[in-house]
Amino acid sequence: MKSRKGKKQTEAVASKPFSIEQYNSRTDRRTSQNGPLAFSVFVFVAVFAISLAVGYVVADGFNVWGMVAAFALASLAIMSVHIAMQWEKVVVLRFGKFSRTKGPGLYFTIPFIEQTALKADQRIMVTGFGAEETLTSDLVPINVDAVLFWMVWDAEKACLEVENYYNSVSLAAQTALRDAIGRASVSEVAIRRNQLDQELQEVIEDRTSLWGITVLSVEIRDIVIPQELQEVMSTEAQAEREKNARMMLAEVEKDISSMLVDAAHVYEENEVALRLRTMHLLYESVKGSGGTVVIPSAYSEGFSDSALSSMADSLKTPKG
Repeated sequence: MKSRKGKKQTEAVASKPFSIEQYNSRTDRRTSQNGPLAFSVFVFVAVFAISLAVGYVVADGFNVWGMVAAFALASLAIMSVHIAMQWEKVVVLRFGKFSRTKGPGLYFTIPFIEQTALKADQRIMVTGFGAEETLTSDLVPINVDAVLFWMVWDAEKACLEVENYYNSVSLAAQTALRDAIGRASVSEVAIRRNQLDQELQEVIEDRTSLWGITVLSVEIRDIVIPQELQEVMSTEAQAEREKNARMMLAEVEKDISSMLVDAAHVYEENEVALRLRTMHLLYESVKGSGGTVVIPSAYSEGFSDSALSSMADSLKTPKG
């Protein structure tokens, strides 16, 4: 019993949908940042060793002041020499004011005078956002999940114009989604996904362009409508389809009746055509049954020689 209960709990956990919060909080998707740290350690060790060697030569041995000087020089070295990854742009401030942007690659700063304010990731970023229990224009609460693709094109604005550009983009996207849902009905939200994606992209782009961020696309992943409303909408859709089917059947019946009326006028004006149609129907009956068909005497008269001769004469002689 315990094993079955544990198995059910495991299946329940596995079937739980992957939430946006879990996606945004993941850390295993990010590229390793160990390169700059390893470079700083290497610079520190190299400068410290060289300083100790120079101090040993100058002072003819090791002493405390030589080690302190070597440590200070190594610390200044790692504060002066840096590297930026290929996808990074570094914002450097001097005395608290913007000085320049550097990177990727090797760059230098003046210790205690210049500081690295921001390392902006200029790759395409993916941010999941959603609107939970948001009311539409017809007062229906729905849940909507979406994904935002964006990137930083101006590191200076991303550093100076907004405090935390990543969180700001996420909040701006969520606010825009809630506003868009509030202006549309539940049916419009469910049907007009492409239009809603385009509208969200334009609105978010207007807000984030001031921060040096461009929005590449917005894609709505899922729209969750209350179960009670789903049943009502399903019933309404079925009724609409049944209505369309009945209207189409009525149109077909109308066309068929019109064709039958035209055929009746033709047979009324030409008795020979009616007899030929009768013969054709009998032939089709025999052919379809694969046997014989008992023909009433009234119909058999149409197959006699005299009847066929009169039929041929009537076809040759046009009506006056």
